[in-house]
Amino acid sequence: MKSVYVALTILSASVVIIGESYANSIHGNNPQRYFGEQPPGLNPKLFSPKILSPDGRFEGGNFNPDMSEYYFTRKNGKYKQRTFFVIRYEDGRWGEEQETNIRWPMFSVDGNTMFLGKQYREKTSTGWSAIKNLGEFIDEQAHGLSVAANGTLYFPFFKKEDNGHGNLGFSRLVNGKYEQPVKLNADINMGQYIAHPYIAPDESYLMWDVEREDGFGQADIYLSFKLKNGVWSSPINMGNNINTAAQESSPWVSYDGKYLFFTRGNWEVNDDGTKNYVGKRYWVDAKVIESLRPSE
Repeated sequence: MKSVYVALTILSASVVIIGESYANSIHGNNPQRYFGEQPPGLNPKLFSPKILSPDGRFEGGNFNPDMSEYYFTRKNGKYKQRTFFVIRYEDGRWGEEQETNIRWPMFSVDGNTMFLGKQYREKTSTGWSAIKNLGEFIDEQAHGLSVAANGTLYFPFFKKEDNGHGNLGFSRLVNGKYEQPVKLNADINMGQYIAHPYIAPDESYLMWDVEREDGFGQADIYLSFKLKNGVWSSPINMGNNINTAAQESSPWVSYDGKYLFFTRGNWEVNDDGTKNYVGKRYWVDAKVIESLRPSE
């Protein structure tokens, strides 16, 4: 058991080093690394609202591994349809936002694979490959996808036998092929609107958003740790420092492991009865994650 623990520790350290290396390859200690924002402490604060959410229509977003690009979406208000944007770091500064046809990108830790929902692209010597299909295993995928350093994918999915109830699960990459998804614990899959998982690169913890009876109102962010015996801990509501009566969703941790990002917002009812989601991106020191780790 001790040797397994040491191996996991080494893997965790190597993942952090990889993340640091990719980020430093572009930014180093450049103060513009996070759009010039002053890093947060243990209390969440808005992340670059003047750039990302000047009118509060932000949904979700994240950097690529070397932090040379930031992808995000807006919807509602003047954005009648969900609109996808990218901001690129070029010539020593961040450029202007541009609309993009790249939808919901998530990246492998080494930056060589771009996952696009049920599809993916691979980095080549001349750029990104043509879009390829992941396979039938992901046909029932719902909202969100996250990839561990070993290639294992975590995502919510709907199966006919579950009568519309979504489940978080994972699919391992074995001999270059993804296996059929496996549901996670029943206590993890409690609640409504399970979505947007984030898996730590070393699979030591998992975050997601969901509406549950023990929550603070709308969707909250929950956390589960992989225990030493390989079992996932009971889900932990991240508490009133992260969750509020508003809707918290789309957790994501920077590749250097230092900051937790999430979206917070509310639904506004228009005069015609339609609803608009008004959200903004927040960030907080990732130490808040380890502070919730249960003792074993």
